[in-house]
Amino acid sequence: MQTSKLQSVTERWHRIRSDSDRTVGGGGLLALIVLSGVATLAGVNWKLVAISWTAFAAMAIGAPLGARAVQTEHPLEPIWGYGLASGAMVTSAALFLVPQALGQHGRLGSLGIAIGFLGGYVGHTVGHRFTHLNLPIDSTAAELTVHALSAGAIIGAIYTAMPSLSSILGVALISHKAPAGYAAARRLAEQGRSVVPLLLPAAAVGLVALPVGIVGFAPASTLRGLLFGIAAGVFLHVAVDLLPECTTGSETCPADGDSHFHRDRLRTHAALSATLGGTAVALAWAFVV
Repeated sequence: MQTSKLQSVTERWHRIRSDSDRTVGGGGLLALIVLSGVATLAGVNWKLVAISWTAFAAMAIGAPLGARAVQTEHPLEPIWGYGLASGAMVTSAALFLVPQALGQHGRLGSLGIAIGFLGGYVGHTVGHRFTHLNLPIDSTAAELTVHALSAGAIIGAIYTAMPSLSSILGVALISHKAPAGYAAARRLAEQGRSVVPLLLPAAAVGLVALPVGIVGFAPASTLRGLLFGIAAGVFLHVAVDLLPECTTGSETCPADGDSHFHRDRLRTHAALSATLGGTAVALAWAFVV
């Protein structure tokens, strides 16, 4: 009797969580579609619409790859998956996000990076307790959404006045959105969760950038530097958190019960994969600048 009741409660919880996942992800996509239409009718520069959908497409492409990768049983696959993704994310943050922050305002941009990085760490560490409550909210999707929303506010304010949609922006978006989508989807799939909630962080850039463009809000360079620094710092924390560690209990590089020799071999693959991920972004950056 107790087993049957427990099974019934578990099934009910899974249905609620599944419905919540679809609502969160589908709501984000629907909101982006509506805002794109409103922005077009309001005469907002087409660049913001293009930026919003480029960011969405980049993460939407990376997410299915991450979900599919969980099906493989090769022990080195998660190391290379996370290593390539995190290496690309760290490098793209250093090449694209940090210079933007410092370019707006050197001192406050630097302060914003510190605030964002430490704030991301504190939020991730303290917020971990909520994972034990089985709430219908995924922490991975939530963390990426916070970053994307803050970045969207800056993009809406800065790129409204941008003279043209440059190729460097496309590389910047793809180089960190696609790997982030891959890594986040992999985490969700490993937990038996749907990747549909990732539609929200994928759409989040446009959910803020488009309204900012419609209103025409243009903050001073000091505020832009601080906010862009915070967005860069938060994303840099996410990127560093995904680097394979190859220690006992690690999510990105499991080494439970392995010998020291085997762990050293895993660490070699982790270092190589992260280096190659960063190199790929650096090469793309070098050819478009």
